[in-house]
Amino acid sequence: MPVWICRTCAVEQPDTPEPPATCAICSDDRQYVRPTGQRWTTMAELEAEGHDGTLDEVEPGLLGLTVAPGLGIGQRALLVRTDAGNLLWDPVGYVDDALEAAVREAGGVAAVASSHPHMFGAQVAWGERFDAPVWAQERDREWVQRDDPRVRSWEETHEVLPGVTLHRVGGHFPGSAVARFRGADGAVVLLTGDTVAGTPDQHWVSFMRSFPNKVPLSAAVVRTVADRVLALEPERLYDNFGGCVLADASTWVARSAERYVGWVSGDFDHLTGT
Repeated sequence: MPVWICRTCAVEQPDTPEPPATCAICSDDRQYVRPTGQRWTTMAELEAEGHDGTLDEVEPGLLGLTVAPGLGIGQRALLVRTDAGNLLWDPVGYVDDALEAAVREAGGVAAVASSHPHMFGAQVAWGERFDAPVWAQERDREWVQRDDPRVRSWEETHEVLPGVTLHRVGGHFPGSAVARFRGADGAVVLLTGDTVAGTPDQHWVSFMRSFPNKVPLSAAVVRTVADRVLALEPERLYDNFGGCVLADASTWVARSAERYVGWVSGDFDHLTGT
């Protein structure tokens, strides 16, 4: 039986004779179903369409993995390389033999984890390829669409590999998480998904319940998320779409949170002409 993959979010579903009627992740108010309706695909169909994955260095010890043509939400997965094995973060919804070989050449995958359910991608397929555990945050465990014995839960903090820890910060989803490790230069690096999303200037960040549907978070929630992120003392951070803060990340997260809180609290209403 085929493993179904949602065309809109690229999250894998159970292997059933027929696809589900709807994608639970896309039907939620943080995501969307396209006007053309729910559509499904399979890994074999995606390969026949010419999808291809590439690896590029983001910084020493950190690789970015992208798929072209664009697939689903279009996230860039990140591969954290360590002496004890690699973490695949926010896995894409596609993998073939060539992409597997490229990742093996880079050290393989010892663990798979995601920042939140929109980024589950083909996490079990990746885990099967590398015989790796797939870690899902306990509060978001219900969103795992394709269950499998290799899917394991973690709670508030989890050392997924020596020196690489997962931390629940909440906000976008109750289990929204970041991955923390030290870069080759010793600086603290966070991988934040879009729980803390970068902006084009590589300084400011933002926080949302839903980016596609433009649904904000409250001031109280943003303060809590920012405080949890700042407690990890990040010096650099990378989101899941190429956004980053390459220096003084703690300073910019704090500034960004204050700016956000000010706007949603009405502090700057005098600037709106209302």
